[in-house]
Amino acid sequence: MPFLGRLCVLLGTLALVHAAYSTYEHLSHLKALERPEGQLPQDIVIEALVALVLGTLGASLNAPPLKEITWASEMSKRTIDEMEARPTFASYVNRGRYLHS
Repeated sequence: MPFLGRLCVLLGTLALVHAAYSTYEHLSHLKALERPEGQLPQDIVIEALVALVLGTLGASLNAPPLKEITWASEMSKRTIDEMEARPTFASYVNRGRYLHS
């Protein structure tokens, strides 16, 4: 699966770069014809959408497996001593000497 995911990401990136180049060429062509406004051709829009789908699919296939985030799964990895050890909250300095002086 990681190979297929990387291949999809690569193809999606290449398709997106090609769609960007095609858009640049189309806008340059419109500027040369002195028509700066116009819609993009359908094939460029479809190519960009296919690139988006391929990139998303490739990133999904290339991702590591999900981990559980429940309390029970976290406690199965740790001991109670690790969970209750809070040395930062232990304060042995008090202000008693200032209160009674």
